[in-house]
Amino acid sequence: MKCSVYIATSTDGYIATPDGGVDWLHTSGKADADMSENPDMGFTEFINSVDCMIMGRKCMEVIASFDIPAEQWPYRNIKIYALSNTLTEPPANLAGKVEMVSGDIITLVNQLFENGYKHAYIDGGATITSFINLKLINEMTITKAPVILGDGIPLFGKLNHPVKLERAESISFPNDFIQLKYRVNYR
Repeated sequence: MKCSVYIATSTDGYIATPDGGVDWLHTSGKADADMSENPDMGFTEFINSVDCMIMGRKCMEVIASFDIPAEQWPYRNIKIYALSNTLTEPPANLAGKVEMVSGDIITLVNQLFENGYKHAYIDGGATITSFINLKLINEMTITKAPVILGDGIPLFGKLNHPVKLERAESISFPNDFIQLKYRVNYR
């Protein structure tokens, strides 16, 4: 099964402030930029390419805190799995949208593949790091916001091995965000 990352970071590589805040994503860049050609910076195209999502518990809790109305739910009707060894039920506002899972990641990915899933969206810093350490991520799209936080939750945690990124593509958006796409090579 193909596993892809699509995530935003600060220019210095943080996915959130030390307390988990992501408000800087909405205040960074040129607010008056003409984004009519690609208003969501490729997110709709990406989300249309996946058939399931695997995220960490903390990522799920951040999404729950947004309390997104049904008509604005960005993940369409894709099946979402949240990894947790402590929670068995998602927050009330994600009930029916998120299924809690625990246990071995490789077993989960194999089960999803056996159930017919072909392309998973992997989200959340610790989850992405775990998938990389298991050599499961195939490609990454990282959108850099034009802000330096100086401290926070980094995208990548401790890796067990170097990871070679190749076939680089980059897009510079009118709002000063820059998106980098890579294929991951573990050889």
